[in-house]
Order: sequence, then structure tokens, then C-alpha cells
Amino acid sequence: MPNRSPGNAPLKSHPELLLNLGSCLAVLAILAIVVFLLARERDSVEQSAIRSSSNIVQLIESDVLRNIELYDQSLQGLIWVVGRKELTGVPSELRQRLLFNEAFVDRRRGDVLWIDAQGNVIGDSTSAVPRKANFADTKVFKAHQPDSSLGMLISPPFKARLGDLDWCISFSRRINGLNGEFAGIAAGALRLGYVSELFQRLDIGVDSSISLFNTEGQLLARHPSAAPSRLIGSNFSSRPNFQRILSQRSGSFTSKSSASGVERLYTFAQVAGQPLVVVVAHSSDEVFQSWRRTAAMVSIATGVLCIAILWLTVLLGRELRRRQELELGLEKLAATDSLTGLANRRRLDQVLRLEWARAQRNRRPLAILMVDIDHFKAFNQRHGHAGGDHALREVAKTIEGCIRRPSDLAARYGGEEFQIVLPETEQAGALLLAQRIKQGVEGLSPFGADTHSVTVSIGIGLYIPGTQQDLTSLLSTADEALYRAKAKGRNRVEGPLD
Repeated sequence: MPNRSPGNAPLKSHPELLLNLGSCLAVLAILAIVVFLLARERDSVEQSAIRSSSNIVQLIESDVLRNIELYDQSLQGLIWVVGRKELTGVPSELRQRLLFNEAFVDRRRGDVLWIDAQGNVIGDSTSAVPRKANFADTKVFKAHQPDSSLGMLISPPFKARLGDLDWCISFSRRINGLNGEFAGIAAGALRLGYVSELFQRLDIGVDSSISLFNTEGQLLARHPSAAPSRLIGSNFSSRPNFQRILSQRSGSFTSKSSASGVERLYTFAQVAGQPLVVVVAHSSDEVFQSWRRTAAMVSIATGVLCIAILWLTVLLGRELRRRQELELGLEKLAATDSLTGLANRRRLDQVLRLEWARAQRNRRPLAILMVDIDHFKAFNQRHGHAGGDHALREVAKTIEGCIRRPSDLAARYGGEEFQIVLPETEQAGALLLAQRIKQGVEGLSPFGADTHSVTVSIGIGLYIPGTQQDLTSLLSTADEALYRAKAKGRNRVEGPLD
């Protein structure tokens, strides 16, 4: 039988696939929106923390700068008074007030000293009778001694020699004689504990810190600090975070602490015109603590929502699949002959019209086989309706077994008649299939007491492209061929007349 390619099968819709795809896209969209909102909220939290830290840095910077200016004014006032000739004749009490202006000098901050060219203290803001000490061996004294252009010099942190000032930094200026020679220095000591007290007024959180460094990397003050005496004076200049701070002068960045390994948000600025740097370090865990709680709650809620959507999609898909299977079953049942299991007359009419239109469109041949069981009425009378039904089922099974192409259709035409539609089949192929069916039915076992099996007569109708035919004439041709087969003795195949 000539082969043919089956026609284009109609596209089937896949509602379950579309449902699953839509649900997955919806879940992905929800996740993308939630991730975007959480990322934006995290950025907002970070920017808020940076603004807050910047405000703290600016506040500390202004306080430090104000104290430096007070010390500078006090030192310049001291130098101006020292240069007056009238100072030698002034009573000691008045002299003390002139040398050390109480508006600038605050014992809580530290003290101011007048040191002569030999390094001896000859004026002391804490007492009219100066305390005894010599500073000729200090780096500050030695720096001012040969250089008159230094201006105000801020020293590294040191342990105070006089009183109980503990850790201090000094602000100093050179005192020149009448001819510009070195005549000593005016020096003021600032208690670093006083700076730490300023820091303590600010609430920066449990795991955060405020620090004051000089540009050499030495720590001057920190709050809070578990061991201030050990940390003050420590050098951080070799640490990557401090090098970054020094190179950028002001700004903010997130990095891990070199000491603890904890990630921190650093905000910093160099005090205007001075070799001092203020650094505020917030723990990232503390900064993002509330955001993480919100993110966790939103993530859980989103996860539950997405799981619910997917679960409902699975349930709905299952119901759609059941409904589709039920509809397909009903459709198949509606198109199937209940006795033989072949296609029924309704299905046959649909396929005939479809294949006829396709044959016309593609200009391909179309063959029709009309199959009729011989002497079926007599068989029915001998064996009753049960025997007749058995014969119909056996013949239908034989016909179905002989058809091997998916495009071919065998249907019960009515009573004991069957019709087979063979798309794209020429006469030779139709004859071959008809003979196979006839022989297959002959090979069935006899029923009951019969000595011979049932037989069939087959008529072939053929549409040849280019001929003047319609579907009705094609069916008539097959029907006429069937009657000729019966007239010639039955159990035979007859083709169309030329």
C-alpha cells in the first residue's frame, strides 16, 4: 500500500502548561518585586545610618575645632603678654590673670604653661607659683627651638608630667625674643579624657564607636573603650581601613574591622586644617538589625504566599487534567460505536468531510471501502442477537487489526456494514487492504455449530484528482462496487468500474 504522510494534526491547547507557566511567572514577579523593595529599603537604611553618622562626625569636628581655637587664642594671648616690657612690674596675682585668661583656660580640659628657652616652667595656669618641671627634652620643644615658622604644633599623645592629667595632647607655639631668637614656648595640654567625655554624651549604639586619631595613625580618644589606657597612643597607620580613611579625608564605606573581623560602617572626616581625624564606626549588624527582622518577616510571608500559589496551581492543574481527561473520554465515547469499538457514524461523517476537503486541497487520491457481512440476517436467525453481536465484534476487531496507518479510519456504517476511509491511497493500495480484510475475516473461527466462518463482501470507491467527482458520487461508487461483489457470489472484493 503506498505510504503517505499524515496530515497536519490540529494544534491542541495546553491549559495546564499555560497555568503552570503563568503561576511560575507570577511567583518570579512577586519574588523580583520583594527583592527589589528589600534592596531599596536596605539602601535607605544604610543611607540613613550614613547621614546620622555624618551629623555626629560634624558635631564632634566642630567641638574639637572649637577647643583647638580656644587653646590657640589662649597661647597667642600668653605670647602677647610675655612680650610686654611692663610685665615685670606687675603684681603676681594680676600677672597670673594677664598671662592666663580664665575665659580660655579650663582646668577640666587641661593646663597652659609658659616655658623658657631652657625648658623650665616659668608660668602655670593652675597656680601663681609655677610647678617645677623641665621640657627641654621633649619633641615639641626641640621642634620649635630651631624653626620659627612652625605656627601652632599639635603633639602626639603623651602621659602628662605635671598633675593628674593622664593622657594628653599639647598645642604649642614658639615664643620669640626681641631679636627673633628662641625664647621658649607657650604650650597647652588637652586632657584626652575630656574628649572622651564629649563623646560619651552621644548615643551611638551598643556595638559602635567614636574615635579621634591624628594623621600619624595614633589613637587619641575612643568611646566606648574597654581598656582606654591600653588603646590610647596605639598606632593604626598600617591598617588598611585607616589608610583608606587618610587617603579619602572624608566620606563613608563598609569594611571588616582589622581587629575583630566584624563588618562595620565607617564614616569619617578630617578636622578642618588640623592633623586630626574623627571616625564613627557602626556595626553593620546593628545598623541592619531592624531591616533584617523586616526582611525575615517579609521573606517568610512571601515564601508562604509563593508556596500557596504553586500549591493551588498544582491542585487546579490536577482538576484541569481530570476535566480534560473526562472531556476526552466523553468525546471519544461520543465518537465510538458502543458495540464494536470502532468509530460511529457521527465520527465517520466528520472524517469524511475533513479528508475530502484535504484531498481536494492537496490534489491527492482518496479511497473508500464499503464492507458488508455476508448472509448476516440468516446468521442472526441461527444464533440470535448475542451471536450476531459476537460476529460484529469479531469482524470489527479484524478490520481494526488490518489497518496500520494512524490516518486511516474504520467505522460502523450501520447494521452489519462498515466503512473505511483511506486518505492518500490509490486503487492498488485499497485493493491490497480489502484483500487483507477479506482473508482476515475468512480466518475467523466458526461460531457455534457452523462449519464455516462468516465472510464479507467489499466494494471500493476511489477519488482521482482532476476527475469530476463529489463526495456523494464517491460514496455511491463504493456502494455500487459492494453490490456487484454481492451479486457475483459474495466473499469478494470489487473495485470501481473504469
